[in-house]
Order: sequence, then structure tokens, then C-alpha cells
Amino acid sequence: MRISLHRFLTLLGTLACLALAQGIAQALDPRVDLANLAMIFVLASTLVAFWLPAWASALFALTSVALFNWSFVPPRGSFQVDLSQHALLLGTLLTVCLTVSLLMARLRREASLAARRAREAEQIQQLGDVLRAAQHPQAMTESLDQALGALPSQGTALMLLNNELPITDDPLAAQWQGVVLSPAEQIGLWLCLRDNRAFGAGTGLHSELPAWYLPIRGPQAAWGAALFRLDPLKDPDPDLQRHAQMLCDLLGQALHRHHLERRTAEARAEAEAQKLRSALLAAISHDFRTPLASILGAASSLASQSERLSDNQRRTWLDQIQDETRALTAMADNTLQLVRLEAGQLALRLDWESLEELVGAVLARVRQRDPQRRIRARLEPSLPLIRVDAPLFIQLLENLLDNALKYSPADAGPVDLVVRVAEDTLLLAVKDRGPGIPVADRARIFDMFQRGQGRSACRGSGLGLAVCRAIAQAHGGSLSVRMRGHGGSSFELRLSLQQAPDMLTPAEDVEVSP
Repeated sequence: MRISLHRFLTLLGTLACLALAQGIAQALDPRVDLANLAMIFVLASTLVAFWLPAWASALFALTSVALFNWSFVPPRGSFQVDLSQHALLLGTLLTVCLTVSLLMARLRREASLAARRAREAEQIQQLGDVLRAAQHPQAMTESLDQALGALPSQGTALMLLNNELPITDDPLAAQWQGVVLSPAEQIGLWLCLRDNRAFGAGTGLHSELPAWYLPIRGPQAAWGAALFRLDPLKDPDPDLQRHAQMLCDLLGQALHRHHLERRTAEARAEAEAQKLRSALLAAISHDFRTPLASILGAASSLASQSERLSDNQRRTWLDQIQDETRALTAMADNTLQLVRLEAGQLALRLDWESLEELVGAVLARVRQRDPQRRIRARLEPSLPLIRVDAPLFIQLLENLLDNALKYSPADAGPVDLVVRVAEDTLLLAVKDRGPGIPVADRARIFDMFQRGQGRSACRGSGLGLAVCRAIAQAHGGSLSVRMRGHGGSSFELRLSLQQAPDMLTPAEDVEVSP
């Protein structure tokens, strides 16, 4: 109905232009010759060709020449032509009018095609930019759905595989986007995906279907399929089908690139994990050898020479076994926690804890190994509860204190443990009076297997600070080091505080991302 009305209005406009040209020619008839009157109809044919379609422009040319012959060429009021020059004039007039009409129609068609190509190129560029910026396949699929929805259609839908192509059609094995599909359309999308080729109206394959089924093609295989419903009153447009397929191929290439990036990241993570495992095994084999040898030597001496040893000698050997066993336990704990945190295999057991109790538990354990009681704690009064994994937090604080005691000379002064709150942030600082950290080592002091250069004889595997940083990050905090103005280092933990509920909830398990 809309097409018939448009043609009627076009015909009406053609007749109006013809009547205007006829009126102007009649007004000028007494004052100009026949050739100049013909130019009025040539000009009219040229002007209407700018906006009339080809068929209406040609009709205008034929009608205007016939009207010119009837109205102005002698004998007037008939289609007879008396003189040969009049016949030549009419033939030339008809040829020029038809040529102008056809050329203008062709020019308009090429201009329309060029504008369409420009719009398609702009849409392809915009979709490509969006797909390159998208980080998730769902966002990519939504971008293609919006791009296809901007094209003239009766509705579009997308089917995107979740993982591998199933042996049989399974709606749960794919994501669906767009209009609601009939069972036949769903079967068509699965067929399009498996065959990896387009079919539907005008494609030469299943042309009886009122839609296009377009594969979302990657370099190696299809990742899904798209449905593009067509207007049954219009003939299929091959250029539109080509453009829609190009948009689908853009998504297929983006999904293939995303898949390669994910596989590369997984391979890199696996390589890093293997590298970490190898390094930890090497560290264990190296750093555990010395304390194990000491334990074995002390135990052998006690077993073989127990009767000849004095009580002080036995106590010395037993103390050595305890110290070496404690060192082995600390290294084993640090190694195990670091592997779990780096691999994301550790679930935090978060609960509301009292800082005073946590610090007290740590000080009681550390002071057993520090008979000189060199640790001086200063806690701000009325500290809030913190939501942490208590064993991990204790390990973090114990590692920091052990590290400070290890690298501080006995006569250098106490190690300060300062805890305070500043702007909804908990600040916990362990301050020593040791030699400090060289500038070249500060950037990697929290890396694995990095040890202070000033006390190379100190026992350790270089994992303590790496474990501290991993635990801090797992709790959403940060750990940094700052050089003190009067000498020594200050290791500072910053942790965002949360509002404790009125009724404390049970502990909650939280997965830690690697």
C-alpha cells in the first residue's frame, strides 16, 4: 500500500512539472522561436531528473516531447510533422531528454550506492572498535546484535556457543540474543553453525526461507550463527546480505582473538606456576638442608653421646633442635601459603577480630624467641574490629616482626610495632633500627627469594616478605616499605576498615583470585 501511494504521488508530481513547463512555453510562444521553446522542455526534463526516479523521468521526457509536438510544432493540434527540420528537432529533443533522464538516474543511483557504502564502512569501523575494546564475549555479542538491529529487517537473533560444539543440538550449550525464535528457526541456526555457510532467501541455498541464516565465522570454525528476518514484500538485497555477513565475521574474528588471548594467558599462567613450583622446590632443597643437617647432627649426638654429655650440653642440643625445627616450620608455612595465594587456591576465612588480641597473640609467640624483649608495641586506644582471616593476619605480622628482629643488631634499639587509624584506614607499621634497604633493592624487596644484603648470614628462604604482601593483597590492603630518617626501615600495612555490624555474623569463606 505504501509503495502504490508513493508511485501515485510521484506521478502527480511529474504531471505538475509537465503542466508548469507547458504553461511557461505557452506564455513565451508569441515571442520566441520553436527551438527556444524546446529548450524549456529540456530544462524541465533536467530539473525533474534530480528528484524523480528513472521511470518517472523517462515518462516525463516522452510526455513532454509529445506535448511539445501537439502544442507548438506545425500543424498544431496534431502529431503530424510537416518539415524535416521539425522532425530533427523532435528527435533531438527526445534523445536529449531521455539521455539526461537516464544519466541523472544513473548518477543518483551511484551517489546513493556511495552513501550506502560509506554508512556500511562507518558501521563496520565502529563495530570493529567496540569489539576490540570489549573484554567479554557477552559484550561482543550485544554489540553485534545492536549493529544488525540498525539494519532494515523484521528482527534479528544471535546464537553463540558457550564452549565446544555439542554432538546434538542443545539450547543450553549456547547463549541466545535477540527476538524469540521458533523451533524451526532454532534448528536453522544450528544447521548454519554446523555447516559454516549462509543460506536463506536469495542465497541460492534454501531460498524459500523468509530469512537469512548467517554463520559467525572465525578463521578456523564458526562460533555461532545469526538470524536475519526479511520483509516478505521486498526482494532480498544481496548487498545487505553481504554487509550483514561481514558484521558477523567481525564478531567471529573478535571471538577467535579473545579465545587465543585467553589460551595464551592460561599458558602463561601455567608457565609461571611451573616456574614458581620449580623455584620453590629449589629453595626448599637448598634452604631446608642446613636446618635438617643441624637437627640430624644434634639428634645423633644426643643418641650416641647422651651418657657423656652434661645437662647444659644436652640442653644446648635440645635448644638447637627446637630452633631449627621452628625455622623449618616457618619456612614450610611461608612456602605453603605463598603457593596457595599465588595459585588462587586459598579461601579466606574472614571474621571480625580484635586487633589487641591478634597483636597480643603474635607478641607472645615472638617473645619466646626474643629473650631480650626488644619489641615495643604502641596501639592506639579503642581500635575498631577488623574483618580478616586471623591465622593469615597473624602470620603476616609475625613475619614482619621476625624480619625486623633478624636484620636489627641487638644493640641498635627496640623494634616498634605501631597500630593506629587514619581516615577509615588501618595503619600497622613495624619499625626497626637496622641498616636499612639499599635503593637498588627497594623495588624488589617484596619479590620471592629476595633477601637483605646486609645480613647474608641470616637464615631464610627470602619468602617472608613475599608472603606478607600476598596476604595483604588478599585482604584488599597494601604493604610498602619506607626508610626512616634516623636509620632503619618501616614496613607499613594499610587496610581499609569496614563498619562492623551490630550483630556479628559467622565467618565467611572468600575465594582469593591469583
